[in-house]
Amino acid sequence: MTGPQQRPTGAERPTGPEQPTGPEQLSGPEQADGVERPVGPEQAAGSEPVGGSEPVGGVRRSGLRNPDKAVRGLGAGTMSLEALVLLLAIQPIRVVGGDLSGAAIGAIVALAVACVVLAGMMRRPWAWHAGTVIQGLLLLSGLLHWSLIALGVMFALVWAYALHVRRVILG
Repeated sequence: MTGPQQRPTGAERPTGPEQPTGPEQLSGPEQADGVERPVGPEQAAGSEPVGGSEPVGGVRRSGLRNPDKAVRGLGAGTMSLEALVLLLAIQPIRVVGGDLSGAAIGAIVALAVACVVLAGMMRRPWAWHAGTVIQGLLLLSGLLHWSLIALGVMFALVWAYALHVRRVILG
């Protein structure tokens, strides 16, 4: 089955030979001294974190074990996918969109290389600002060919969402 299963309570709980009643119905992690304890997401609210990943001085901002690494992965993945799409878009743009000048192809390749380099440097604090600059440069490259501004708008929206997720997770 998919999704969490909810245990019927009170009058909803079936009785009969297939469903025992009383304290013997609980088994495993749900039973401790005859008291039913929630298992799953409900347990996380009142339990202590596993592995001691909570900072000593306060409460974690997210449920992630290492939120910095997760956010870096998001930024690196976004930049890598942008580089891949830019490189793969060269031929369809040439075929469908008309003549693609050498300057436009050079701009696409330069932006793709910059995205790959930046994906490997997401640990640096300035990398997020550089990613925003790359989005702006992609939008400016729309002056060379109309399809590049369409890619620029799409990736600027994706990057804005990545920045939003970063702000939410890291605070």
